[in-house]
Amino acid sequence: ARTVSLDPEHTVKMAEGEAVEKQNPMKELRLEKLIVNICVGESGDKLTRAAKVVEQLTGQQPVSSKARYTVRTFGIKRNEKIAVHCTVRGDKAMEILKRGLRVKEYELWRENFSETGNFGFGIDEHIDLGLKYDPGIGIYGMDFYMVMNRRGARISRRKKQRSTVGAPHRITKEDTMKWFVQEFDGILMSGKPQNKSNFRGKGKGKGKKK
Repeated sequence: ARTVSLDPEHTVKMAEGEAVEKQNPMKELRLEKLIVNICVGESGDKLTRAAKVVEQLTGQQPVSSKARYTVRTFGIKRNEKIAVHCTVRGDKAMEILKRGLRVKEYELWRENFSETGNFGFGIDEHIDLGLKYDPGIGIYGMDFYMVMNRRGARISRRKKQRSTVGAPHRITKEDTMKWFVQEFDGILMSGKPQNKSNFRGKGKGKGKKK
């Protein structure tokens, strides 16, 4: 016959063991990649300086992005290079994410998170990330976008025996928000995000005089 000990310490150990067994490592969320993007809206010297900022931050060679169609209002031509971006993975991606969240004071809006479990936010000035100010480059803002995944997500992208990820294993908006709060002790704000841009563009000061 099986005997059960009534020792409280033994009971606690059993409870802890059960808690560990219930934790599924396959369900653990992790940062797959981080994309840093700077869009200047035109090609030339301004785009070259933006590429230097991305390279300083990531330590990698950035890639140029082309406009998909012509927008005459903004003076953008189709297939013109207007932005630079870089994809970072591993520990370097987590390090850059922490620097970005430090600038945001670990506060994000619920609207920063997508329904597929990814999230992103913007940085107004790259010098806030700890980069040295260079008068020859100026100050640039940038976008951070984080793609999350779980172990086993590769089955939807592999060449042989490709399959779909089951519904219980897919990442939701709530999963990523919970991960953000637990991992970084972050704060989630609700409501409509406020536009606090410090844009110093050409159109500044051209409004009607009061």
